[in-house]
Amino acid sequence: MTHVITQNCCGDATCVAVCPVNCIHPAPGERDFGDTEMLYIDPKACIDCGACADACPVDAIFPADALPETQREYVDVNAAYFADREPEPVVDGPNFHPWGEPTFDRNLPSDFAPLRIAVVGTGPAGMYAAEDLLLHTNAEVTLIDRVPVAGGLVRYGVAPDHPATKRVGDTFARLYTHPRVRMYLGLEVGGDVTPEELAEHHDAVVYAVGARADRRLGIPGEDLPGSLAATTFVAWYNAHPEVAPDTVDLSAERVAVVGTGNVALDVARILVTDPDTLAGTDIADHALAALRAGGVREVVLLGRRGPEDAAYTRSELLALKHLPGVELVVDDHDPRVGASIDAASPKDKAAVLRDVAREEVDWSRPPAPGRRIVLRFHSAPVAALGDTGVRALRATGPADEVEIPVGMLLRAVGYRGVPVTGLPFDEDTGTIPHEGGRVVGRPGTYVVGWIKRGPSGGIGANRACAAETVGTLLADAVAGSLPAPTRDAKAFHRLARRRSRRLVDARGLAAIGRAEEALGRRYGRPRVKLATTRELVAAAKGNRRWLPR
Repeated sequence: MTHVITQNCCGDATCVAVCPVNCIHPAPGERDFGDTEMLYIDPKACIDCGACADACPVDAIFPADALPETQREYVDVNAAYFADREPEPVVDGPNFHPWGEPTFDRNLPSDFAPLRIAVVGTGPAGMYAAEDLLLHTNAEVTLIDRVPVAGGLVRYGVAPDHPATKRVGDTFARLYTHPRVRMYLGLEVGGDVTPEELAEHHDAVVYAVGARADRRLGIPGEDLPGSLAATTFVAWYNAHPEVAPDTVDLSAERVAVVGTGNVALDVARILVTDPDTLAGTDIADHALAALRAGGVREVVLLGRRGPEDAAYTRSELLALKHLPGVELVVDDHDPRVGASIDAASPKDKAAVLRDVAREEVDWSRPPAPGRRIVLRFHSAPVAALGDTGVRALRATGPADEVEIPVGMLLRAVGYRGVPVTGLPFDEDTGTIPHEGGRVVGRPGTYVVGWIKRGPSGGIGANRACAAETVGTLLADAVAGSLPAPTRDAKAFHRLARRRSRRLVDARGLAAIGRAEEALGRRYGRPRVKLATTRELVAAAKGNRRWLPR
């Protein structure tokens, strides 16, 4: 029986390298690599060896006959990718698939002296870059993050009910204690230290700072109380220390989410999932308590375009269909919606909605009993209404505008990078201008991840992105174009300790992990995340005085 790739696929292609029969596609070097929602296993070529399942960092690969009922559709999803497709040519070499044309042979450490490289950001982009440097060169790596705990979007962006996706963090965690790694968590570049000071102490600096701001809707009432960015909501339920526990009020019965991407589906799902189910995850304690006490029974997802153009991935939509105790409904307010769904081919995302209930929702009535998610396509927000807080959302319809009573509005229309003090920034794209990862006009300075290419691609997309940047950096090292640092590692250590009182190193990070797991055992949960900077730093220092009781 063939193996099948399922919902959690991160797309980093670790599975491709171990496949002995070239049955996983699209692979690095193939035309669709990086453009598909996930990777797929060809059922006709798979020999059921299980090597891919062993290598997968996020537990996304299973034997087809072992899939639970809620994931049986992935058998067809995998097979459909290969229907009517010409086989990809077999690539010579031990692993079949090159990662594109190399810009530099990483196995020539004698071409330059050992490098000292700072990586700013400990999310997937930064850690893929650090991994590449540590595995293929003799560089010393300084890991820096502005919050006093590592993980970036793996810790603070992945939904708590996706624990398998979070396991990619275990792959990165093994690098934290690498003998050539020094870690400075709780140190902000552009705040505690300047980019110039960082460059003085390192041969090169790689910025992997992501895209942590949200995009605006540009409608009246957007700044009313009760109108939040989805980025804020995600950070809140993931216990980010920069978002206060009382930031979100869940007393409303109906919530509107503008956007149809995976983040929109994440927040909708968290809002209506049974809190007892979420208690088995690492969701923030304050968020779990708010969800238990809250009144949300209906979430309305608004998409400007039709179901054929929705931004979510097929796998996330499939998961939404199988959410226990939650009804999924398509608002049949526009004839184009049903027509698109009915005309969709099996490969199209819209086809997933073919067996989903449709109704023309009467917004003058309160939410129906139970919990449900309503998908409303071909509908754009016009204004958020209210005096002291959001009470309704005015949206477009096929003929006239409609007023949807809601008590909270979440904007899920995309992330955006923010400037780093002292570095160039492109306001139009929300990125740092670069050439192959090299920051324009700043020798020795590089970017990777969303701050490099914009907020696109999942976790695995950062692997190839990091490979390009590291290749550029090492080519510059061989060419002798990296500016020499004027200060050494000990001087940077003293500088960091002098500038930040919230510093956490690898030993402190391990202590935070032990403290969160101990709290989890106390309350019957896998872990209880520490939600404030004071708690995180206290745990790192072994001080239990400030830990939750």
